[in-house]
Amino acid sequence: MDPDLRILFQILENDSRYSLDAYLFVREGLAYAADHIALDHLPESNYPVVTAPALKTSRKHVTGQELCEGIRQYALNQFGFMAKTVLNSWGLYTTSDIGNVVYKMINAGLLKKSSRDRRSHFDDVFDFEDAFVNSYDFAADCSPSRRP
Repeated sequence: MDPDLRILFQILENDSRYSLDAYLFVREGLAYAADHIALDHLPESNYPVVTAPALKTSRKHVTGQELCEGIRQYALNQFGFMAKTVLNSWGLYTTSDIGNVVYKMINAGLLKKSSRDRRSHFDDVFDFEDAFVNSYDFAADCSPSRRP
């Protein structure tokens, strides 16, 4: 069995608020945020001269707010209008829940944090209802480029 998975099962034995899927998705969301959020912080004029592979190797840390935003984008990409429902089914109802999952993984040695990171950086980053339901762009979801 994968050692990380074994650690996640130990976390779940002690705290069943979040499903295994929540932990796995947050880990995937971290990779997504590290790859995509870095691009959002560059001035527009730098886009032609900076390549994505260089960013991926130079950008290893994301803040709590950036991780929440990355997870928001990743959830919408993966689940569309159902993102809030899926995340809720795993026990994730707020960005504070994302922070709880992250810090459980940090405490278990699965993730690392910088000296400036705080658990509170995940609190009230966005409202799930606003981020996943009220602002959902149905027109973009129905565009020909999004159809299989």
